[in-house]
Amino acid sequence: MPVIFKRLALLVRAHIDQLSWQAVVLAILAHMLVTWGLLFIANEQALTAFTTFFYYYTVTTSTVGYGDFSPTSELGRWVVALIQIPFGLALFGVLLGKTGQTVTYLIRRAMTGDKNFAHSNNHIIIFGWHDTRTKKMIDYILADTKRTDRRILLAVTEQMDHPFLTNENVDFARLTSFTDLEELKRVAISRADKIIIDGQDDDQTFTTALRISRLVKDECHISAHFLDETKVDMLLEHCQNVECSSAKSAEILVRSMQDPGSSRVQEELLSTLHGDTQFSLAIPSECEEMEFGTLFHHFKHDYNAILLGVAHNLSAQNMDLNPPLDYKVNAGDILHYIALERVLTSEVDWKSLAK
Repeated sequence: MPVIFKRLALLVRAHIDQLSWQAVVLAILAHMLVTWGLLFIANEQALTAFTTFFYYYTVTTSTVGYGDFSPTSELGRWVVALIQIPFGLALFGVLLGKTGQTVTYLIRRAMTGDKNFAHSNNHIIIFGWHDTRTKKMIDYILADTKRTDRRILLAVTEQMDHPFLTNENVDFARLTSFTDLEELKRVAISRADKIIIDGQDDDQTFTTALRISRLVKDECHISAHFLDETKVDMLLEHCQNVECSSAKSAEILVRSMQDPGSSRVQEELLSTLHGDTQFSLAIPSECEEMEFGTLFHHFKHDYNAILLGVAHNLSAQNMDLNPPLDYKVNAGDILHYIALERVLTSEVDWKSLAK
């Protein structure tokens, strides 16, 4: 007997797997319509009003059966006994099975990174996975409470499950390659707002940056991390819209030796988890020319922030650090500053700062 029941269960499951949601919905609607028509013929007027019938059908077919509505005629009872309940129970079981199957499928897709994110817009993409570093990056991003609220999409090529499944801010996509065009379309590369590339090695980072630099929108900012500084020079020859960083261990060690505490200063400036942090702010396009000194005093007085310098593009290739007070700042320039929290563009009274 157990073998028979097991085979029967497998047979039922196979049929449920083959059924589409459209077929299930159509079958339920057809059953509801037939049931309503037969009850109407049986002159069950108390059951055939739309709202009442929907309630009665759902309660009875799902076997809850409150008993507040039931057929009163002999024909109506035959309809319920032979048509509504037997076929309704079968369809209700199919609906539950299909729902469970769909939920399991969606959860599994989210875990394995097989979901399609082509609909995403203005999101952050992180290419690459490192056990400790990637987790820290996401913590630092989310710790900036005044940041623009963007979804974070972690894209990997490793065989792994979603490492941030309980974090509602992080999506997960497992790709076959970071350079395959169809795979990049799946993460909506053309509509991403910010991108971090932190591959398993410099070669993967280099090829990924080279591939996506021409696929992103003009205002998208790309950050790539390298261990070998020669890769940075090579990439910048071909991709001007990529900001490259590399390990500065030698410089940090020397600076810490010559000026004790320097490494701690750098840690504080980079971390959004505690203390003052380095931020940037783009000057709106409608602003008039301003002097650095005016901005410096305004930021310190109104936001307790210290201006560090001015860049003229997102990658900050020609940044002017600590410029003179009469240095001219124009619309489109990017201010880099230290503050306890981010200063938003909308919070600054730009008109009062113009000459």
